[in-house]
Amino acid sequence: TMTEPQPLLKIEQVSKAFPGVQALSDVSLTLYPGEVHALVGENGAGKSTLMKILAGVHQPDSGRLFWDGAPLVLHSPAESQKHGISIIYQEFNLLPDLTVAENVELNREPRTRFGLIDWGALNRRTRELLDWLETDLDPQALARSLTVAQQQIVEIVKALAFEARLIIMDEPTAALNPTEVEHLFKVIRQLVERGSTVIFISHRLDEVLTISDRVTVMKDGAIVDTQPASSL
Repeated sequence: TMTEPQPLLKIEQVSKAFPGVQALSDVSLTLYPGEVHALVGENGAGKSTLMKILAGVHQPDSGRLFWDGAPLVLHSPAESQKHGISIIYQEFNLLPDLTVAENVELNREPRTRFGLIDWGALNRRTRELLDWLETDLDPQALARSLTVAQQQIVEIVKALAFEARLIIMDEPTAALNPTEVEHLFKVIRQLVERGSTVIFISHRLDEVLTISDRVTVMKDGAIVDTQPASSL
């Protein structure tokens, strides 16, 4: 018999209420290494609340999370990032006056033995990640000069620099043209080949069926079903 792979993340019976609204009720979901898992549902279905719990922004009222089989409690976004969870929001948070490489290495800049920033190493490290994603972005370009698609690639490179194992993409194709979407999908496939898990949140069902391995449908704060994309 095939042994079931060890889940990367297990969400067990998670509920979350805000004044006047039950945002999540009893949500259970298992994510495996190296899968693209799409999350679909109308606005208010609970997708963003679930993601904010994974981002350490909210804590669940009840239920538990497991990461690599061990209980996971996230008190803050920094803690979530330390575990290797990275969220790419629709509004990017790049600093416009810094270069691509400076944004990627922010707060983790390589230093010379004199404690100064090692600019050669900084640009080289970012260049390697950009090359790996087969993108010809210049590490020394200013963030403000980039297109939306390029900014998104920089956000993905940032996640890679932090060795993120779970990368959550919130409506990542909303502002992209078809060629850019194609490139993004190529990048997503490279991420999962490397063993990362990608959560792909989208309203574009054709894209969901093209890129994802499994799809979870949410409605009114609950999970309706999780199915392989091929059977939907």
